[in-house]
Amino acid sequence: MQIDTNSFRVKELIVRSGSSDIDFALLKDGKLIELQKDEESNDFSVGDIMLAKIRKPVQGLNAAFVNVGYEKDAFLHYHDLGPKLLSLLKFVKRVSTGKLKEYSFKDFPFEQEIDKNGLITDVLKANQSILVQIVKEPISTKGPRISSELSLAGRYLVLVPFSERISVSQKIESRDEKDRLKRLVQSIKPKGFGIIVRTVAEGRKVAELDKDLHNLMQKWNTMCKKMVKANYPSKVLSEVNRAASFLRDIFNDDFTGIHVDDEQLYFKIKDYVHEIAPQKESIVKLYQSNVPVFEKYGIERQIKTSFGRTVSMSKGAYLVIEHTEALHVIDVNSGNRSNKAKTQEETALEVNLIAASEIARQLRLRDMGGIIVIDFIDMGKPDNRKKLYDFLREEMKEDKAKHKVLPPSKFGLIQITRQRVRPERNIKTREENPNGDGEIEAPILIINKITSDLERIITSNPKLNGIVLNTHPFVAAYLTKGFPSVRSKWFLEHKKWVKILPRDAYTYLEYRFKDKTGTYLN
Repeated sequence: MQIDTNSFRVKELIVRSGSSDIDFALLKDGKLIELQKDEESNDFSVGDIMLAKIRKPVQGLNAAFVNVGYEKDAFLHYHDLGPKLLSLLKFVKRVSTGKLKEYSFKDFPFEQEIDKNGLITDVLKANQSILVQIVKEPISTKGPRISSELSLAGRYLVLVPFSERISVSQKIESRDEKDRLKRLVQSIKPKGFGIIVRTVAEGRKVAELDKDLHNLMQKWNTMCKKMVKANYPSKVLSEVNRAASFLRDIFNDDFTGIHVDDEQLYFKIKDYVHEIAPQKESIVKLYQSNVPVFEKYGIERQIKTSFGRTVSMSKGAYLVIEHTEALHVIDVNSGNRSNKAKTQEETALEVNLIAASEIARQLRLRDMGGIIVIDFIDMGKPDNRKKLYDFLREEMKEDKAKHKVLPPSKFGLIQITRQRVRPERNIKTREENPNGDGEIEAPILIINKITSDLERIITSNPKLNGIVLNTHPFVAAYLTKGFPSVRSKWFLEHKKWVKILPRDAYTYLEYRFKDKTGTYLN
C-alpha cells in the first residue's frame, strides 16, 4: 500500500513582531520556505487602490506617468488600462464630485470599451483623475507599477468592478466542480461586477461564497465614500494588514500551527482564522518564552545559511547564486564527494533533483523575480533531462507568484521567468573579519561548510576513526560550546567523535581535518 507522505507534513507559520515591522516565516517540516516582512513605513503595497492624477501621457511609450504620491511617478501602460476605462473615468468623476451616491452599477450606464490596440493619448489627458491599483511595489529607482483594472481580493472570491466575467481558478481540476462554482457565483453576482473564484473555494457552499461577496461589496462601498471630495493623490483602499493578507493567500487545511509572539497581534490573527476557518482556530498559539521565537524554531540559523552567495545542500552539493542587473544566475555544483556506487550520470541526476527542490525554495524565500538562468550539471540522457524538468515544475507548483519554467536548452540551461511585485529579500550574511579588514561569511556558514566536508570524509572512509579538526579558536568554541553542541550532533549522527584543536595561527575561514596519524583528509 502506498502512503501519502503529504498528509504527515508539518506546516507552520511563525510570526515575529518588532517595534515597526512584522516578520512572517513559513515552515514546512521545520524548513524555512517563505519569509516576508510587513513594514509600517510601506505606503505602497500590492493591492492598494489610489485616487491619482495623470501627470503626462507619453505616446512613444504608449503609457502615462501618474502621480500617486511617491517620489517617482507610477507607470501605467495602455495594456493595463482595462477595456472599461471610459466607464471607470466617468464613475470616478461623478463619485468624487458627489453627483453619484449609489455605488453599485444598477443605474450606471457603461461606456463603450476602448480599442485594445489604441493609443494612450486618445483616452487619457494630463491632470485627469483616475483610480489605480498598485500591482508592483517601488523597486530600486523605479516608481510603483499600476493598473486601472481594479480587483478586490477576498478569501474565496476576487471582485472585479466594471466587468461581467466569471472565471474559476485553473488549479481546480474537476470540470464538474468548476461548473458548480460558476453556477453558484452566477446566482449571487451583482450587476457590473466580474468575479474570479479562487482555488480555496473548491467544495464551498453558496452561503460561504455569498458572505465573502457581501464583505467585498462593503469594502467597495467604503472605498467609494472615501473618494468624495478626496485630495489628490490619496489612498482610498488599503490592502488588509500583511498578517491577514498573507494568511488569506496561503492558509489551508494543511496548517498545523501558527505561533505569534505578540499578544495584540495574536488576537487579531486568531479572530481572522476564526472568520475564515473556525475549525482551525485552536492552532493559533501565543508564544511566551525568554528565547526569541525565531531562535526557538531555528529560523535565524536558516536565514544565515540560506541568503548567502553560496547555499549548501545535502550530500555535499551546493548552489552559487549570482545577481546581475538583468537576471539571476544559479550554478549547481556536486561538491568534492566521491560516490563509487553510482555512475556519473546517476550522480548528476541525483544532485540536480536535490538542487531543483532547493532552487524552488530559494526563489520563494528571496522573492527573486525576472529572468533566472540555472546551470544544472550536464546529463547525457534525454529521459533524465525530462525527469529534471518535470520535477522542477512540480516543485514550483506551490509558488503563488506567476512563473514559467522553460525546457532545458541544448546547452543544458533551464530558464525561469518569475513575477516580481516587491523588492527582493536581501539579507546580509557577512560579518566583520575579527582578524583583519573587510568582511567574511558569518560563522554559521563556516560551520555548514565544515559539516559538509566531514560528511564527505566519513562517507568515503566509513571505517575511519580518530578524526582531528584544526580550526580558528572562535570557530572551535562555536563547535564545542552549548548543549547539545555541534560536535555532539556530529557524534549522534555519525557515531564518530571529532577531536577539535584550536589553532591561533589559522585565519577565520581556515580549517583542516586529519586522521590519528596526522595525515590531512581535506
